[in-house]
Amino acid sequence: MNGFQVAAAVLMGTLVGLDLASVPQAMYSRPIVAGLLGGVAVGNPLPGLAVGALLELFAMDVLPVGASRYPDWGPGAVAVGALAGAHQNGMLASGLLGLVLVAVMAAWTGGLLTHLVRRANVASVETLRGALDGGEIKAVRAIQRLGLMRDTVRSFALTALTMAAGDLLSGLFAREWPGPQRVAQVALAATSIGVALHGGARLTGWGRQALWFAGGLGAGVVAVVLWLR
Repeated sequence: MNGFQVAAAVLMGTLVGLDLASVPQAMYSRPIVAGLLGGVAVGNPLPGLAVGALLELFAMDVLPVGASRYPDWGPGAVAVGALAGAHQNGMLASGLLGLVLVAVMAAWTGGLLTHLVRRANVASVETLRGALDGGEIKAVRAIQRLGLMRDTVRSFALTALTMAAGDLLSGLFAREWPGPQRVAQVALAATSIGVALHGGARLTGWGRQALWFAGGLGAGVVAVVLWLR
């Protein structure tokens, strides 16, 4: 990956990170979209889409509601999508395991940093309380600019650190993996399917909704089997 591709991926991750809460909240911070954008940044979108779809299974269980603390999957998905796309000859399953681990850690770190940014924004409001109570528009604009700047720095740092950690850890997993690649593939598939089933069960609950979920799951399995044949 050359310097231009790294800069493009970091810039993409920064913009994706802003989508979660700041602007424009257009849902392109979802992992399946963010991973694709990371692949596009390095000129190889399909591996980025694949790893983004994998991370989307993990993110299905999260509902970003109100002021609750939740993971930020966007910047990390862009970073690992770019790293996956940078491997033109394909990535070993063990290396992909390393990328998924880094993306999960980055998502939770991003959620923690988002919480800290919100606390800093609250502190800014308290500092400018007098001006706000007086109806000064400059105070409102100052708070908005500060909040956007904090979130930009958060997204930039998270994307850059995830790319560095992902490059290191995916390479380590690929070199030091003790077993055959088939074992890594099974572990990755089993973990992803288990997380997706857990998230789907939580979202659907019981009764008629559970029947629809089971029917959709069965139809999906049949479609995959027919496609693989």
